[in-house]
Amino acid sequence: MQSIHLFVDAMGGDHAPQAPVKGSVAALRQDPDLRITLAGVLSEIEPHLIGADDVRERITLVDAPELIDNHEAPAMAIRQKKRSSIVMGMLSVREQQTDGFVSAGSTGAVLIGGMLRLGRIIGIERPALAPLLPNGKSHFLLIDCGANMDCRPEYLAQFGMMGNAYMKQIKGIQTPRIGLVNVGDEAEKGNALIKETFPLMEQAAYHFVGNVEARYITADRADVVVCDGFAGNIILKFMEGVAETLMGMIKHELMADTRAKLGALLAKPAFRRVKASMDYTEVGGAPLLGVQGAVVKAHGSSNDYAFASAIRQASNMVRAQVAQAIISQL
Repeated sequence: MQSIHLFVDAMGGDHAPQAPVKGSVAALRQDPDLRITLAGVLSEIEPHLIGADDVRERITLVDAPELIDNHEAPAMAIRQKKRSSIVMGMLSVREQQTDGFVSAGSTGAVLIGGMLRLGRIIGIERPALAPLLPNGKSHFLLIDCGANMDCRPEYLAQFGMMGNAYMKQIKGIQTPRIGLVNVGDEAEKGNALIKETFPLMEQAAYHFVGNVEARYITADRADVVVCDGFAGNIILKFMEGVAETLMGMIKHELMADTRAKLGALLAKPAFRRVKASMDYTEVGGAPLLGVQGAVVKAHGSSNDYAFASAIRQASNMVRAQVAQAIISQL
């Protein structure tokens, strides 16, 4: 198997540096062809490497003393904090010292860092964040989920192209179905952005299946669901909230009386499978598509397991040559 070298931001996320470091160790144990550069405050990273002697030779530590938090202006932070792990990681990938970058830190900083320090693929108007979400059978790709709040029609058409490349290379779907989020199925419905985007996607060199109403987003109508970052972020957060609420309601009702408890005991394996299919920690994070390399933005609340999944996702992107596939489609 191809050897992969990833640069990991050890200081990003709610549970840093423990989750990034422990997740990196777990990923290294799963993949013997993986090497990782961990960047951050070394005095905080090193205690979490105790007990990792079996993979220690495949870990490189880099001192990155400057931290970027979620309250800073991303563009200013990327320009000023050159010794932050996000800036150093993006430059490492650009200079081909490493193959990919993973961070659970500031979404804005990862986006700006990807554009300014790593660089866009020539011909791509805007990079986009694209998480894999459950649809009852497998997963669909939601693009964009928050990178571009204000979009032009040509941006959305390119999102479809990038999503098409990702699902082909990563999920092995020969002809991904590309849909456009709208308030109705009809081509004449929607706001000005959607109406102008529809004919561009009809003419694109991918399998466009038309508009997808919100109620059908999770109904396996499309493998790639295209929208602007404003709508996409609302969809993503709403799905997370509904899933959490439903699981809470089901748990409450199953504990309501003796009969329900007996039924819950019998159905426990099924509920466990449903929970796993909806768990973001299984997927890892959202790839930043459209930049010149493999970049995965892990969830800010990622635990060790979720971070290991994000690292595996980045490794898969490198091995599947997703960026090169996007370039070929241009």
